[in-house]
Amino acid sequence: MALDHRIVLAGPADVAGFRREARQLLAQQVPPQQVAWVAGQTSARAPGDTASLWDEPAEPAAVTASAPPDAPAAPASGPDAPAVRVPAAFVELCNQVLLHREPGRFALMYRLLWRLVHEPALRHDPLDADRLKAAELAAAVRRDIHKMRAFVRFRPVGDDRHVAWFEPDHHIVEANAPFFMRRFAQMRWAILTPERCVEWDGEQLHFQPGADRASAPPADAGEQLWLTYYQHIFNPARLKLAMMVREMPRRYWHNLPEAALIAPLAASAAARSEAMIEAPATPARSTRTLRIQRVEAPQPGEAPRTLEALKAATNACTACPIGALATQAVCGEGPVGAQHMLVGEQPGDQEDLAGRPFVGPAGQLLDGALRELGWPRHQVYLANAVKHFKYELRGKRRLHKTAGQREAQACGQWLAHEIDLVQPQALVALGATAARALLGREVTIGRERGRWLHERADGRPVFVTLHPSALLRQPESARAAAYEGWLEDLRRCRDVAFVPSSAATATPD
Repeated sequence: MALDHRIVLAGPADVAGFRREARQLLAQQVPPQQVAWVAGQTSARAPGDTASLWDEPAEPAAVTASAPPDAPAAPASGPDAPAVRVPAAFVELCNQVLLHREPGRFALMYRLLWRLVHEPALRHDPLDADRLKAAELAAAVRRDIHKMRAFVRFRPVGDDRHVAWFEPDHHIVEANAPFFMRRFAQMRWAILTPERCVEWDGEQLHFQPGADRASAPPADAGEQLWLTYYQHIFNPARLKLAMMVREMPRRYWHNLPEAALIAPLAASAAARSEAMIEAPATPARSTRTLRIQRVEAPQPGEAPRTLEALKAATNACTACPIGALATQAVCGEGPVGAQHMLVGEQPGDQEDLAGRPFVGPAGQLLDGALRELGWPRHQVYLANAVKHFKYELRGKRRLHKTAGQREAQACGQWLAHEIDLVQPQALVALGATAARALLGREVTIGRERGRWLHERADGRPVFVTLHPSALLRQPESARAAAYEGWLEDLRRCRDVAFVPSSAATATPD
């Protein structure tokens, strides 16, 4: 049968274009054998286009199979034809398979889509040849995505930019870019590959055509430090070379700086193991020596005298169960004696990993607002009412969970100590949890937002406004107006840093 339809896609990873064209072909009742798929050259996305290839609905995709008006009638077609549903797993499978280098991947997935619509029994046949082939391609893409995340090595270029070179097997750069954006949100970076490059400028992802290996930066002093560290942590007694090669295939080695050490370290493993066995035991150091080398947490009932001691104390806190599950305590950062201390609810997933407040999506929104106001972040002290990340697991994801009142009260002592050590002139409560911690009572944001409140015993005024995460939860249509209102709140508390206590009920105009 002649190929009546030639579909030219925007690029080798044009998943959205394939899905759009496939739906149209299916609606026109065009069988797979009449379609030729051609992947065009990849073009750079417009700046700021951060759409992920994985942003798909969780529900099964509805596909309406109807014939065009001038086509002969066919079973299950026409304007009144019922919607035909495909399994939700097919959407995810399609997103993965289409990133493979296999030239026939587009034809394979359209053929599967056609067959799922016209052969309902196919979804119950796991041994079908097309399904097995698609599963094989999808598994290869998933492995490639995992290897890219494991084996990308950034090198510094200038003062604040890092660049990495990687050679993926498949078209996975755009699919993997959001992961690196979240993982290295506070770092300006670029990943160069032969066919597609991506850059993160701290606010947006930018995609460009591929680069040459010579564009990657050379090794630097920091890399030599990493090699020294790698050499010292190498344990010859636990060397399993075959397993290591399975997890880290040799084709990746030429881009991994530590790979040059594998052969000599493996060759000397036996001799080093024997030397370790025959070496005398290392005498234990006294507890006096150990105390000198670390910051001691204060004794129970004793107030920490430095911010370092405060962090040690919060890390050792057992007053509530949150600390046992979090990676670390996240205390505030900023200058002592700051004019403003901005207090949020609790650290999120990225803050928990980084050990710094406001580095995740809400923190990036706050940073953007501060820049827009000309209010440098380094001039304010950023903290949270609760010092540990409370979450619930959804698969492998850790989703934020609001701290309970008892947990917030248990953490209240650490916030009080932090305020005493920093000595800010004014406090800004970002959200209801922070406002309750600072004022010692329930606070309704809608009623008390945008006001300086004078209720603290230490005389410090408290300004109440929204937490930036509340803006991220707004519907898209309302987000711009909500952001402008929040920006006006921050402008007012910046410009009116301290309101005399005699004006406790006054509101700045």
